[in-house]
Amino acid sequence: MSQMYRRRQFLIYGSAAFGTSFLLKACTTSSTSTSNTAGVSPAPQNAKNFKVAIVLPGIITDKAWNQVGYEGVKAVEKKLGIETAYVENVAQADQVEALSDFARRGYNLIYAHGGQFDAAIQQVAPQFFPDTYFVGVNGTVSGKNMASLRIDHLQASYICGIIGAGMTKSNQMAYLAAQSFQATNEELRGFQLGAKSVKPDIKIIPSYTGDWNDAAKAKEATLALISSGVDVIYQWLDNASPAVLQTAAEKGVYAFGNTTDQLNVAPKAVLTSAVKRIDLAIAYLADLAVKGNLKGEIYTIGFDKPDILYFGKFGAMVPKNVEEKALQTKDAILAKKIMFEPCDENGKYTRCLKQG
Repeated sequence: MSQMYRRRQFLIYGSAAFGTSFLLKACTTSSTSTSNTAGVSPAPQNAKNFKVAIVLPGIITDKAWNQVGYEGVKAVEKKLGIETAYVENVAQADQVEALSDFARRGYNLIYAHGGQFDAAIQQVAPQFFPDTYFVGVNGTVSGKNMASLRIDHLQASYICGIIGAGMTKSNQMAYLAAQSFQATNEELRGFQLGAKSVKPDIKIIPSYTGDWNDAAKAKEATLALISSGVDVIYQWLDNASPAVLQTAAEKGVYAFGNTTDQLNVAPKAVLTSAVKRIDLAIAYLADLAVKGNLKGEIYTIGFDKPDILYFGKFGAMVPKNVEEKALQTKDAILAKKIMFEPCDENGKYTRCLKQG
């Protein structure tokens, strides 16, 4: 059975109880390690008593990031037969309260659905809830009771860069997201590398709306990019993503779907979609946790798990040779003929292309 908590519920409970947790922490004589030594999730006495929750930054009907997160805990419930819960539309200022509330309610594994939750996880996990395991989806956290679940966004966006470069007429493309953090930076980097492997002089413009779900802001940003000469847009938004795709279709430019297969949202605009089955990845880590095998590390999933990361349907406008090149590149990545390794570029950490 999956329970839904409203923001009002956890805020009322959280504001009082979180203050109490500070007092309890101050009075206790036991010490809690806050080092980054990787821990292993404790195996429960009875898996039926294991409880999993997820904190979502947007709504579960966005047909994108938040919906697949919700579907992830539903998959956990169905596959493992354990209790799950969720809270949706949690603002950044409320993240600590939401995570803390689930921990106090006895949830053993709590997913924070987005890299923007990293600071909140680090604030509550090691000091106040050492017996609860926290997983940052798209995060960078690791430690005794913290792990991160990541899709290798760079692999998919590299190929989208190749496709986009084969479709652009203006030689200008854009990457549109809500925020700049490690996951979006890697996705932008992959898009740049792929595009420049086809057209070295191509221009890639990054743009950020500041809000994953505001459709008006997304449409405004899309129109601004198009007016600047951009004719291909790689977007990663949540509830606002249809606004980008539909605006692209209205203006006669191309775009990429993200997270789910979004071809049906705007068939005249969507070239293909980088499908990321976060729901299956969430269920995979939950299974490890129930068995006591989840470690305090960063789990990165790429094309090597084809049920989790793959491409959606290609739009009718994509020439066969462009589609074939994309799929051949995917095979080359799987065969490690194309790799992306950590590197330093102009004093900044990133990932660089390496031919195998």
